[in-house]
Amino acid sequence: MTLTPLKHDIQLSELDAWGTVTDLGSQLLEGDGKAFGKMTFGTLTDPVSSAYFGTTQGKFRMVYPFTEQATVVTGEVLLTDETSGQQTHFKAGDSWFVTKGTAVLWEIVSPSFVKHYFAVA
Repeated sequence: MTLTPLKHDIQLSELDAWGTVTDLGSQLLEGDGKAFGKMTFGTLTDPVSSAYFGTTQGKFRMVYPFTEQATVVTGEVLLTDETSGQQTHFKAGDSWFVTKGTAVLWEIVSPSFVKHYFAVA
């Protein structure tokens, strides 16, 4: 068994470069879309995984490829559920739950953003 403490205020410089959000299946709308991450359980292709995930400021659209519970550790993001139109502003300490197949518009409103997530494909 492993206990992994989750850190607050993680910076992009502490994460590994993961390319861009388009490399991860998203549609980039504004900004450079640089993506960063560090796995805390499993791998990106495992059916169950967790990781820190961060991006630079910008806007992108993604259809969730998994069900996710996430908590913001650094920065701020405005998420819009494109089906319902519900828009929610999240900052450090805030969490969300989203189901697989949900189309979400992401607007990173701070210079950078990092969340920690737990995903089930």
